Amino acid sequence: MEAREAGEHIERELLILMRHRELAAPRGPRDADALDRSAYVLLSRLEVQGPMSIPDFVEAFGLAPSTFTRQTAPLLRDGLVERMLDPDGGVARKLRITEKGAKRLAAQREETASKLAEVLTDWPAERLRRFVADLERFNTDIERLAGRPWPRAARRG
Repeated sequence: MEAREAGEHIERELLILMRHRELAAPRGPRDADALDRSAYVLLSRLEVQGPMSIPDFVEAFGLAPSTFTRQTAPLLRDGLVERMLDPDGGVARKLRITEKGAKRLAAQREETASKLAEVLTDWPAERLRRFVADLERFNTDIERLAGRPWPRAARRG
């Protein structure tokens, strides 16, 4: 299989994967604490990178400042992030994840990981290891080409 053909297959499978993710996302009144996609991504980034200003988000994601102003407003309102002075003495205020934000993120991450574990329960250990390594390599290659690496926390267990 050539790279172009593989790219077409991967594009389709990623589309389907994103659709599954959307369908599995918590919804409705009992899931009132569920984070939307942008909140989940921003809180995840703050968790691994630490406090960030709006310009830091712009640099990290390559989107307009207004996007982050709009996406962080509900996080501030709900007490999931808080503003702080720049610890390095910069002028811009930074946002940091609060304990409440970290707990909500951890709960949703655990729910997502549990659902993924159900899918992967019958996979042999070597296949799981290879899939995780290949997925990480795929993502880091995209990040390298985009010039926007995602900081990764030290591996757990």
